[in-house]
Amino acid sequence: MINEVILTCAVSGGHNNQGKHPNYPITPEQIANDCIDAGKAGAAIAHIHVRDPITGMRSGDLALFREVVERIRDSGSDVLINLTTSEGARFSPGEVDAAVGGPGTTLIQPLDRLKHIEALMPDICTLDVGTFNFGETIFVNTPEHLRIMARRIQELGVKPEIEVFEPGHIMFARSLIEDGLIDGDPMFQLCLGIPHASPATPEILTVMKNLLPENANWSAFGISRFEFSIVAQAASQNGNCRVGLEDNLYLNKGEFASNLLLVERAVRIIREVGREPATAAQASKRLGINR
Repeated sequence: MINEVILTCAVSGGHNNQGKHPNYPITPEQIANDCIDAGKAGAAIAHIHVRDPITGMRSGDLALFREVVERIRDSGSDVLINLTTSEGARFSPGEVDAAVGGPGTTLIQPLDRLKHIEALMPDICTLDVGTFNFGETIFVNTPEHLRIMARRIQELGVKPEIEVFEPGHIMFARSLIEDGLIDGDPMFQLCLGIPHASPATPEILTVMKNLLPENANWSAFGISRFEFSIVAQAASQNGNCRVGLEDNLYLNKGEFASNLLLVERAVRIIREVGREPATAAQASKRLGINR
């Protein structure tokens, strides 16, 4: 078993749930500061979405991503920067014409979802490899769009974090690997508990883990009340973990969390099962990231 656990902190997320938490990070400064603090507390990776600083709604604005990334880099933090590419993938059929997107639709062309990756060259970016019902909208990632995105990410030399929400997503990801569109040992994130996708249970984590390529680096997270049980399961099975306000707003029932507190608890759990949180340098080496 590898001793070090690569811990990711997903600091803000793409869900418009900011009104449910009194101190949710919204501005670029708040998001960057949470990334920096998470790195100091034991997270090797900061997973980043951005939000409109006025409305708090999710955003794909390059200027907001740029400010967050520059603040982290200027701080001297060595936390690995992982930028989402999920913005621009939602579809909600119109009431009059189902072929025309209605409220909630954000669909854009696949290369447009990578503009901030091209401009900012993070260490890691996400690649969500499947379509599924995401709450009340459809999260759309077609095979051809994913091949286009995977090829461009490969050309840029950025490490893709392959996000999978259902077992079938893993099978498609394996086809990308077989087609030579993913370099090196692949990096998988098992996303569990999202409404209408795979539940956050020990059984489904085991099923999905067993479908992965043998050389995969894998991590898992569970949303809401399942966050820490999945941390414990993944850490005890030679996997990596993710926590953060993107996935869970509470430290305990009725007690709001912060990204820092979530990372600190995850570090304690990791150590309780006999492992240690990886440093950013250790994570970079294992993931094949050249900084």
